[in-house]
Amino acid sequence: MGARQLRPANVWRAKNDLLKTNLLSTDKGAARPPWYDVLRSTPPSETLVRTVRPRHVVDSTSNKQYYKPQEIVYPEDALRRLFYKDHPWELARPRMIVELDGKDYQKTDWSKGLRQPGIPLSGESVVQRMLYRMDVEGMTQEKAYDVTRREFYRLRQEEEIARRVTLEEARHVGAYFGLDRRDIAMKLENNEFENWKVWAAKQAELRASSKDDMLEDNGMEDADDRGAPEVEVDAAVDTPAQLPQGA
Repeated sequence: MGARQLRPANVWRAKNDLLKTNLLSTDKGAARPPWYDVLRSTPPSETLVRTVRPRHVVDSTSNKQYYKPQEIVYPEDALRRLFYKDHPWELARPRMIVELDGKDYQKTDWSKGLRQPGIPLSGESVVQRMLYRMDVEGMTQEKAYDVTRREFYRLRQEEEIARRVTLEEARHVGAYFGLDRRDIAMKLENNEFENWKVWAAKQAELRASSKDDMLEDNGMEDADDRGAPEVEVDAAVDTPAQLPQGA
């Protein structure tokens, strides 16, 4: 059997053949789908697989670049690089990037500020706020970055002050908190430093013992040299014979 013809033009023909063979139903009218008469009157001319035309212009002389996918660039990419280059520690903050319903963009209004309902403050808030000011308010990138950055700093300071006050109030009423991340990091660092001191002491002892062994070996060799009998050397052997004058 040959390959199946999946062209849309053959769909009506294949359905018609099935109806003639009475394989689908004994009643020909009951087996006809709603699109049967439509395809008979206006058959499709496109293939099932829709071809996607390239949306960018490439150099036709370079065959290597012809099938290379187009690089997708968004205006927010440059703003993200600018912000996280100046604030790399913002990347260390945990973030929830999974949306519950996928419609968070409908709940945001960046004209009201960086704080949005249900969205924690992050670098992405700065990027979207900058983009709004550049597109709607007509600010330049430098001015929008400066204004939005000051607003971001003020909100971060408010969060830090609120966190400290909440911690002090909880401790005042008897709450007990374990070690925070900074204390845990310092404890681990101190443990590693103590282990290094033990290792360094052992290495120093090994080097000192090896040095003492080398000195003892050199002392024994010197003693052997001093205890060896002296050998008399005949002067006639080492001194060349004097030639007679006039020779």
